[in-house]
Amino acid sequence: MENTDCLKNFVKYSSLNVLGMLGLSCYILADTFFVSKGLGANGLAALNLAIPIYSFIHGSGLMLGMGGATGYSIKSSQNETDSANHIFTNTVFLALGFAVIFFILGLFYSERIVMLLGGEGEVLHMSKTYLQVILLFAPMFLLNNVLLCFVRNDGSPQLSMIAMLGGSFSNIVLDYVFMFPLEMGIFGAVLATGLAPVISILILSPFFFRKKNCFHLTKCNLSMTLISGIVSSGIPSLITEVSSGIVMIVFNIIILRLQGNVGIAAYGIIANLSLVVVSIYTGIAQGIQPLISSNYGSGKRENVQAILRYAMISMLVVSGIVYLTIALRAPQIASIFNSEKNEILQSIAVKGLKIYFTACVFAGFNIIISVYFTSTDYARPAHIISILRGFLIIIPLAFLLSALGGMLGVWLVFPAAELIVANIGIMLYLVSRKKAILKYENRLR
Repeated sequence: MENTDCLKNFVKYSSLNVLGMLGLSCYILADTFFVSKGLGANGLAALNLAIPIYSFIHGSGLMLGMGGATGYSIKSSQNETDSANHIFTNTVFLALGFAVIFFILGLFYSERIVMLLGGEGEVLHMSKTYLQVILLFAPMFLLNNVLLCFVRNDGSPQLSMIAMLGGSFSNIVLDYVFMFPLEMGIFGAVLATGLAPVISILILSPFFFRKKNCFHLTKCNLSMTLISGIVSSGIPSLITEVSSGIVMIVFNIIILRLQGNVGIAAYGIIANLSLVVVSIYTGIAQGIQPLISSNYGSGKRENVQAILRYAMISMLVVSGIVYLTIALRAPQIASIFNSEKNEILQSIAVKGLKIYFTACVFAGFNIIISVYFTSTDYARPAHIISILRGFLIIIPLAFLLSALGGMLGVWLVFPAAELIVANIGIMLYLVSRKKAILKYENRLR
């Protein structure tokens, strides 16, 4: 009976979160499509230079939301209501602090940041516009991520999904309206993206006005213990997002040297499609987080393992479908974003798609196992996995393989890095499971 309930809850939470995350990833994919249609290769290059900063904002929101909600779920399952509310309050104050930093960067440093990323000429102007507006909307992105995670952990995954999808679909509609009938160019694209979290928060608001939520802001001092716990549990989510931005920056620098702006535009297609695929794995991982945290807090070890098993099976099925689709339809996929019918861009993108996405199964495993570790209040292995795949392995490999194999080497970097980290992740899991079994047996004695 318990396994049946676990499967039912897994399907419910993960399917809703996958749908929501797919919708959320459409923020950038919609921009990529409409910018490619309206502004061509220069627009794509400008977008690709600015997107890494969005990863920093989104990653900060996920760190606070996932970290805070994990602690909230564990404390709630143990009926420690006051502690759960203290975690929510500290999470909100942390989000406000991050929001102020991003807002100031948007007001005063947008152009300087784009110049550091390699923007020049018309690409510099468009990137600066996109980046500045994204940074000024950072408070909305951060608050939206925090509320989505807490609402999901408060037993309302359906509302969380509806809010994510509502924001994303509004972004797609507004993208078209702002860029074409109103002819607002790159500013229209980024304004549509910035309004999306505002609409998502509005969709969530009845949950609070009708007082259906169990979490509340409460009078309490900022606690360094709680803050360190929130950050520790959420930092793998931050590293995952931030590292994707840093990797994009590194790849942009390398590809700019190898193939110029056309190469960056081709990489932009691949990187943004990768964000969509990764969002599926992130959706599965975020779906299992409340379930694993709750069962872990209640001492139900068998349920925790069953939920992890369902997640891994789902990941394998998704990976197979994704890669077969890309392998068989790479030319058609690339042509959707190649509005100028640029043959060089098409050739680079098709070859890159087929090689880059061999990493799917390894990336999916790494994302899910990392969230598993944080959900069981065992953050160190998650930190190791996130840092290895985010910085320590992929960046040196990028310089090494690109020097050895040019663009072919660039496309091989992501699969090679994820494969190496997946092997390390398996070893960390086996060690942690052995410790958990010994701990459980000692309790029985």
